[in-house]
Amino acid sequence: MQSPNGTAGAVARCPVGAADRGLAAPQLYGSLDFRPEWARLRERDTLEWTTVGDTGFWSAVRYCDVDQVLRDSQTFTSERGTLLAVLGVEDPAGGKQIAATDPPRHTVMRNRLQKALGIRAIEQQQDMITRLVREVLAPLADGGVFDFGAAMLSLPVAIAGEAMGLPRADWPRLGRLLTTSIAPEDPDYLTPRGVKPTLDRAHRELFAYLQDVCAQRRDNLGDDLISVLITTEVDGRVMTPGEVISNCYSLLLGATVTTAHPPTYALTEHIADGVLDRWADDLSVTPSAVEEVLRLGSPASHFMRYATTDTQVRGTTIRAGEAVVCWLGSANRDGAVFADPDTFDPRRRPNRHLAFGTGPHFCVGHVVARVTLRILFDELLGGFRDFRPAGPPVRLVSNVISGYKHVPITATPVAGRAGSRSS
Repeated sequence: MQSPNGTAGAVARCPVGAADRGLAAPQLYGSLDFRPEWARLRERDTLEWTTVGDTGFWSAVRYCDVDQVLRDSQTFTSERGTLLAVLGVEDPAGGKQIAATDPPRHTVMRNRLQKALGIRAIEQQQDMITRLVREVLAPLADGGVFDFGAAMLSLPVAIAGEAMGLPRADWPRLGRLLTTSIAPEDPDYLTPRGVKPTLDRAHRELFAYLQDVCAQRRDNLGDDLISVLITTEVDGRVMTPGEVISNCYSLLLGATVTTAHPPTYALTEHIADGVLDRWADDLSVTPSAVEEVLRLGSPASHFMRYATTDTQVRGTTIRAGEAVVCWLGSANRDGAVFADPDTFDPRRRPNRHLAFGTGPHFCVGHVVARVTLRILFDELLGGFRDFRPAGPPVRLVSNVISGYKHVPITATPVAGRAGSRSS
């Protein structure tokens, strides 16, 4: 695309893998180099345009700008695509998947699922979540090197798998496919054929799997989340099989993003600065400390929207059809909103971070994510001490997720606590 506001973004095309420069480049997130870039952009009085292939996008990096774009679903639509992977390409999930549907239809689609994932429902699942957390952490008590990153990647798939009634034997494969679908450029997941074939294969396998599961579940409805979706009515009818499958994929993906990576941020970036020790000394701070982990870890890197009409954001004219990418982690480090924004304050209040987004598309699974993280940190910090790195952490190469895939550590079990967790 030429300069911004030239040709409309609606006619451009960006093939998967073309996002190779600026904040769009997945390789940027293989290190922490994106944080100085965020800081540079936050100092600007206008939004900055990034050209990608023959299209491009505006970057919203300040808290007020991200909040403006995500709240205003009339001016900024989700139905043309919400992630950079589909920049310039009409998203086939538009109007079918809850995350890619605008109000008022979005609200109708979301209501029953939101109730099923509300605080009352999740409180009844706390024993299940605790059991799975203890199971995942149990090998840490053996005293050897423990890959905390790999363990955390497995946890949300296990919890979502239980909630969706998916066989335990399928969880490892699902976890790998889900991570591949949001990090196809990462060397641990990239196949020799290239980025697009890697992504296409992961999607084919995931959707074929979910198609089979949903077909079987229609004849055996229960109280699981897939059954909730199958029986949800929209426009006077139940969801089509395609809509159910698309939303099952979205649920699994959301769980993978929101739950796996805040803990790896904490264990990587605060393993040696005393934060974890002080937190362990007073576990009453866990609820507010989890919010701070979410703010500074910001696992979902970005959400994308398209302008439906000419508008302005931070003095920048956005033309109808142009994409705006909201960088959540940058907004969560905005000094205009958060005092000492790069400092971990376990008692920070208020802490109105945007890790779960904001507005109509505020993460439907935020309750289960928060409950899971609170249980996880209570079990981890209550059951273990003396956390030490056992090798270099390795970040995931992805512009969708901000997190670590490998975090080798050792720890010492607390007498009378961690030893019982493997039972």
